[in-house]
Amino acid sequence: MSGYRLMSIHAHPDDEASKGAATTARYAAEGNDVLVVTCTGGERGSILNPAMDRPEIIENLMAVRRDEMAAAAEALGVEHVWLGYVDSGLPEGEPLPPLPEGCFAVQDDEDVAHDLIKLIREQRPHVILTYDENGGYPHPDHIKVHVTSMIAWDRAGDPEYAPELGEPWAPLKLYYSHGFIYQRILKMHRWLVDGGHESPFERMLERWGEQDADIMARVSTQVEAAEFFPHRDAALRAHATQIDPAGAFLAVPTEVQQTMWTTEEFELARTRVSTDLPETDLFAGIGDPSEADSSNHELHRK
Repeated sequence: MSGYRLMSIHAHPDDEASKGAATTARYAAEGNDVLVVTCTGGERGSILNPAMDRPEIIENLMAVRRDEMAAAAEALGVEHVWLGYVDSGLPEGEPLPPLPEGCFAVQDDEDVAHDLIKLIREQRPHVILTYDENGGYPHPDHIKVHVTSMIAWDRAGDPEYAPELGEPWAPLKLYYSHGFIYQRILKMHRWLVDGGHESPFERMLERWGEQDADIMARVSTQVEAAEFFPHRDAALRAHATQIDPAGAFLAVPTEVQQTMWTTEEFELARTRVSTDLPETDLFAGIGDPSEADSSNHELHRK
């Protein structure tokens, strides 16, 4: 069945390629309306691919990153929109320095949620993908995405909230995307080591520790997406300033990953419909999309 709508909210260009990318590509290929929202332009991101660390790239980094995002969206087959905020950067040091003036992370939560609600009322997603309370990892922009996504989830369907933003729309399900699963990374690490290859995952696994294995206990939904791993990898490569082809994201060949771990993982955090857990489909429990649309409209007429 096609005709569902999915909104995937991310902090920076390239996040959409590393978190649920194959799932969004799958749903888009199946005829669903998939919209990726990028909250910032990635202005303060470093060049992480040595081959792209060149003067002409550095001088035009913002234009380059916009082109990369367009290429990634095309690789995934999704629609894309910029929310228009400025990257906060990842503060480092002890104590941490203050965040840059005017950046995304210091914006008023209500203002950012207001912008997201406008998009929600325009696209009318049945499902929203966002980050958990830790942001996936504690980057201030990722935390801001979580906080403002939750406000938008609560208020987008309220007819009394900001009627100038359009007809109210209550999304039916909201998921946290868990793109970095300890058990999956461990499998890839062991495959590399057993094959006599150097593994970029060793330090990552040591840094995470066993407590991160608990993330899998939060997963409610595993979507079969191995067929679309090549789309995910193409999106990663499109972000050439951010993804080193010799780095961790592409260390294990796609065809190996397609047999080693075939799913992408999500956590059902909010729902307005009944569903049975565990799930294999983000749209489980929603039923026919046209009937879901009619029910949504009827709810707000009352």
